[in-house]
Formats: sequence, structure tokens, C-alpha cells
Amino acid sequence: MTKFVIRWLINAVALYAAVWIVPGIEYLGSWTGILWLALIIGLLNALVRPLLKFLTCPLIILTLGLFTLVINTAMLLLTRTIGQSLGIGLTVDGFWSALLGSLVMSIVSVIMSVIFHNELKSKK
Repeated sequence: MTKFVIRWLINAVALYAAVWIVPGIEYLGSWTGILWLALIIGLLNALVRPLLKFLTCPLIILTLGLFTLVINTAMLLLTRTIGQSLGIGLTVDGFWSALLGSLVMSIVSVIMSVIFHNELKSKK
């Protein structure tokens, strides 16, 4: 359960960093909305992303893994759509803003995962 909470908070911080850094991504709301959006991203990454990676496996291999950035971009745009339908004020101006935002989120997630490596490591 603690791994879930830590991963959820990492997603929230990564999303906040993308909103703060990328000019085409804006969020209007409170910190609880960021937590809800982080939960949506986590669920999409757990349920939809593996299917997309499986279906686009030849493209991922052909581009030496760079196509995963496009998949991450799609996840951010899908999060925006779901969030807006739930009344959470996340706006992403377009594909390029989402691509840059997903890149920022990936970098922040990797850095925070390294920081919290011991807490995320499974105990046997």
C-alpha cells in the first residue's frame, strides 16, 4: 500500500512540475485536483499503456524506444480529456506541449524514483 501512495505522490509531483515548467500546460484548481489527476495518470499507465505498448511494439523497436514518448504524450492528453470531463481544470494546448510535458514528467518521475528507491523496492 505504501508503494502505491509513494508512486501516486511521484505522479502528482511530476504533473505539477510539468504544469510549472511547460508554458502550454495550465492547471486551474487546488492541490486535490492534482492528486486526482495523478490518480488518473496512474490508472491509465497501469491499464491502457501496456496495451498501447504491445500494439505499437514494432514502432517502439524501429525507433529504438523513442515512440514511448508518443505513448506518454497520448496518456497525458487522455488524462486531460478525462480530467476535463470530471471538471478538473487541466488544459494542454496541443501535441507539442503534451510531448514536452510528458518528457518533463518522465524526467521528474525517474529522479524521484531514484530518490525513493528503498521505499519502492519490494521486500521479500
